[in-house]
Amino acid sequence: MTKAELPPYDVNNLELAEVGEQRIAWAEREMPVLRQIRERFSEEKPLAGIRIGACLHVTTETANLILALQDGGAEVRLCASNPLSTQDDVAAALVTKHHVSVFAKNNEDNETYYNHIKATVDHQPHITMDDGADLVATIHREKRELLPQIIGGTEETTTGVIRLKAMAAENALEYPIAAVNESDTKHLFDNRYGTGQSTLDGIIRATNVLLSGKTVVVAGYGWCGRGLATRARGMGAKVIVTEIDHLRALEATMDGFEVQTMEHAAKTGDIFITATGNRDVIGPDIFKLLKNGAMLANSGHFDNEIDVKNLEETSEGKRQIRGSVTQYNLNDGRKIYLLSEGRLVNLAAAEGHPASVMDMSFANQALGIEWLLENASNLKKIVYTLPHEIDHEIARMKLNAMDISIDTLTDIQERYLASWEGGT
Repeated sequence: MTKAELPPYDVNNLELAEVGEQRIAWAEREMPVLRQIRERFSEEKPLAGIRIGACLHVTTETANLILALQDGGAEVRLCASNPLSTQDDVAAALVTKHHVSVFAKNNEDNETYYNHIKATVDHQPHITMDDGADLVATIHREKRELLPQIIGGTEETTTGVIRLKAMAAENALEYPIAAVNESDTKHLFDNRYGTGQSTLDGIIRATNVLLSGKTVVVAGYGWCGRGLATRARGMGAKVIVTEIDHLRALEATMDGFEVQTMEHAAKTGDIFITATGNRDVIGPDIFKLLKNGAMLANSGHFDNEIDVKNLEETSEGKRQIRGSVTQYNLNDGRKIYLLSEGRLVNLAAAEGHPASVMDMSFANQALGIEWLLENASNLKKIVYTLPHEIDHEIARMKLNAMDISIDTLTDIQERYLASWEGGT
């Protein structure tokens, strides 16, 4: 395929395509549920004639999702949902090997990031796929003339769901959204096991520190925070959890973690990981309390959980120590280390979630789009959780691929559960 025959694109290096293709194939080995969906989509073509605009992390796992949608008949245009998460070889492979329009460059600046989103919007999608809701927000702010033709969208992240529910509450959301993040086969596994492993992987790759013996402070005890805290403890760290929710704080306590305020934890923590979906979790008041050598990492979607701007303004200077580590020199002589510029450390410093867990998340994406198309006429302009039947089907396929069998109810047991008359 000559360059003139390629679809519209903006990627860093097309010569990386062969390496990217090999890595996409390697990830596919661990994605048996998506494989089954892709095979059915190839036969049935449920997405025929549909244009999909996707703003996702451009990784090997995402590539397999895009190829499943393409095999289902969709025309997909893809841009990055984070400036540092794009795997350039994957972007190149999608363009040259699979004729997918990709607008994504690793380490792209903010202007390029939004230009890529606009290029995706210019595709005039019928369906949007988001990881953080930047695509939806851009359409609502700048391309409202496209809204009447948009059937619906999907959202992958906790942060994005929060934004979209806020839009719906203000009657500002102009089409229905399927909150993939709310599916059990997404947040119970992707957020907990995926984030737990990949975030620590990113921190270790970035710093080469030994977690054993360190004090790790986890901000937020949602599903991501649970995974982070559990895995850090498993690697020998002392874990402190900070929370604003009484129930989650109580749960963390019952799970055996020490719960403190961030102000208290700041004085003893060695490594801080934010996973809250909120801004300024670590800011000026906390910077003053951190001990010399403290490391700051973010695992929330946006780069505002750590107030990097204030850190820049109040430091005497900074320098790059390692590829993903910046040393900030505070005016009192302390040194603070920021990982991956405060962006998603698991994708900026490592490879993101393992393919086997993304298999379920992206199965929800694919089936979520199919569900939107099948139910479009009955949907309101709100955020929906996908039906439990989809969750259970994905779980069934995953267990089947893992060669795991479960029990089934007998007729007597089913009648018993459906009756109120039984008792002591």
